[in-house]
Amino acid sequence: MKQKSSSTPKFIVVTGGVISGLGKGIAAASIARLLSSKLKIVPIKCDGYLNTDPGTMNPIEHGEVFVLDDGGEVDMDFGHYERFIGCTAKFEWNLTMGKVFKRILEKERHGDYLGSTVQFIPHVTNEIKSMFHTIVEKEKADLALIEIGGTVGDLENQFYIEAVRQLKNEVGRDNILFIHLTYVPIPSGVNEQKTKPTQMSVKALNELGIEPDIIIGRCQEYLTQKIKEKISLYCNIDTDEVISGPDTNCVYEIPLIFENEGLVASLHKKLSIYSPPYLKEWRELVERIKKNISEPSRQTTIAICGKYTALEDSYASIIEALTHCGAQLDIKVNLKWVDTDEIEKGTVGPAEALEGIGGVIVPGGFGVRGVEGKITAIRYCRENNIPFLGICYGMQLAVVEYARNKCGIKEAHTAEAEADGKKVKNAVIDLLPEQKKIKDKGATMRLGGHDVIIKKGTLAHRILKADTVRRRFRHRYEVNPQYIQTLEKGGIIFSGCAGDKRIMQIMELEGHPYFVGCQFHPELTSRLEVPDPFFLHLVKNSLTPEKKGN
Repeated sequence: MKQKSSSTPKFIVVTGGVISGLGKGIAAASIARLLSSKLKIVPIKCDGYLNTDPGTMNPIEHGEVFVLDDGGEVDMDFGHYERFIGCTAKFEWNLTMGKVFKRILEKERHGDYLGSTVQFIPHVTNEIKSMFHTIVEKEKADLALIEIGGTVGDLENQFYIEAVRQLKNEVGRDNILFIHLTYVPIPSGVNEQKTKPTQMSVKALNELGIEPDIIIGRCQEYLTQKIKEKISLYCNIDTDEVISGPDTNCVYEIPLIFENEGLVASLHKKLSIYSPPYLKEWRELVERIKKNISEPSRQTTIAICGKYTALEDSYASIIEALTHCGAQLDIKVNLKWVDTDEIEKGTVGPAEALEGIGGVIVPGGFGVRGVEGKITAIRYCRENNIPFLGICYGMQLAVVEYARNKCGIKEAHTAEAEADGKKVKNAVIDLLPEQKKIKDKGATMRLGGHDVIIKKGTLAHRILKADTVRRRFRHRYEVNPQYIQTLEKGGIIFSGCAGDKRIMQIMELEGHPYFVGCQFHPELTSRLEVPDPFFLHLVKNSLTPEKKGN
């Protein structure tokens, strides 16, 4: 068990430069992983957008909405934090400018600033710092790892940058450390690492009053010693404080790379802390993943059938859960992206779309676009004994498909398909009762961790090996209680339900190699060391008999 130190809390601030999408979240999570053996670390993410949270944002624009156990809808970087550190994050750890401004306006109306003109500085920056300190104190953290979203120079993150500059003066230089993640390109035809973008990015950071203590250079390959020396010279840091962040086909390798680059020693020295990394099992699983990428002894292909396939980050946690399964089972899990819009339009048939796959996932989603394509894919899996996992909306549509084609419920559908005043005739999936009067869209779904009661003697009980599990939800609709008896008579087994036994939370079918649907999102609690059981059994059953082995 980690022991709370009596010393002053430490702060590590991670910023990004040159371009977006460099992987600040994974870098921050990797740093936290390296220091988490003896320290209690709380990750804080600062986003510049004015939304209170990303819950109403299009996944294609923003990426996956990660749902926390406390019901918070947060940035997808929290998925990296939880998977790398093993923590259970909280909604208040995700700051957005929408949250910050909302708090300030509420205080102004309440009279907290009477006599003052409310200004960006000091009121906005003071509020940000207050949120930092409140989180650290409440969590009794040894170290706060603050990731500032966006790129240095963005208008949206200027107040966060100014807040951490002020924080440096308040907590003392020995208690705060700045890490800047930047880009070192190798231009086509030049075949040489270039430091000018890094120099300009650090200069922009210096102009904002922050001098980075450590620079991580993202590049296609490891930084050469010559390039490290050049960055050191122009950015006013020691050479051993320039860390390589090379491209890798396994994000879980990044803590190992940082450790080998000497990052841990620098962090210990500069912050006067000691928390040596424990990575034995982690390293073994990473080596297994890398081996299976380059020289797989066994492999399978899982199709992800959805409508957000234009941006794979929309399904980031699903991808990671499958990676966890591949490491655990020592196999390579290939992904095939299937756009269900194309199946719905008839551009491609289900047999062609699912050719050569070993298993299918129909993930969560919203709206009617691509729904009939998903239902067609689900029916093909059921009728052709293809292992299937339906998540949230995927489970609901599996119920719709079965109701239509096996239970004889004509025009069975989800009430979510209602539009322009047209009612669904047989809504086997309907709004949760408490949702029917809700008008606001943000943070109003059934969200966060809830207990799932598992029915004994079912496949779910054999897989989960528990009478009750806690999983995370994000939905407005449920299996309509009026149809449950008919569906059960038709062959659906509802093997998991809510504590009050009203909401059906797991469904399965007998006589099928693997056909499971869950109302919750199992991918959100999957970890490298402990993969989610539903994903694990999907991957196991996707293997052909000769490849299953043990």
